[in-house]
Amino acid sequence: MNTIEAIHTLSQALREDEGYRQSWVANIAMAYMDSEHWFREENNKNGYLSKQDRREIANTAAEYFVQNLERK
Repeated sequence: MNTIEAIHTLSQALREDEGYRQSWVANIAMAYMDSEHWFREENNKNGYLSKQDRREIANTAAEYFVQNLERK
């Protein structure tokens, strides 16, 4: 299966299976929540997060999500 076919198959599954879609949504959300928690601990931040902080967290969360997706 090539990349375009794989994306089409994934997109179709996300549209047709609400439980499967929710599992993706939950995993993406938790990747962000975990990454924000770790960022706050590592940087001793308890309050306001700047735009740069949020950008760093989002990028870390995206990488974390993809790494988890790649696991076998």
